[in-house]
Amino acid sequence: MFNSRTLKVLFILVAGYVALLLPGAIWPAYLDSPVGILAVIPCLSVYVFHKIGIPGLLEHDGLCGWGWCVPTMFGWVFIVVFWLLVAWLFAWFIACVIKAPGSSDET
Repeated sequence: MFNSRTLKVLFILVAGYVALLLPGAIWPAYLDSPVGILAVIPCLSVYVFHKIGIPGLLEHDGLCGWGWCVPTMFGWVFIVVFWLLVAWLFAWFIACVIKAPGSSDET
């Protein structure tokens, strides 16, 4: 669970995600491609969690008239922690599936 292989896979996943989205900082039209969906899904997930009933994620408790409410600081932290947890679980799964040669079955 907390072995070095899992952390290496997690680092590769996060670095790959950042490298995939980095051109969007220089060339904003890049995010209009299908890659933009990878950038939008984590940010829009805060609205799903607000709809589920987790309080404090959106400014003005989600009541912003015709516009979309911006996430609060707690909302941004919640998004980052949630998606890092998802990435860590995925890295743990990959590390368990891809065993090093000669390693034991115990993790």
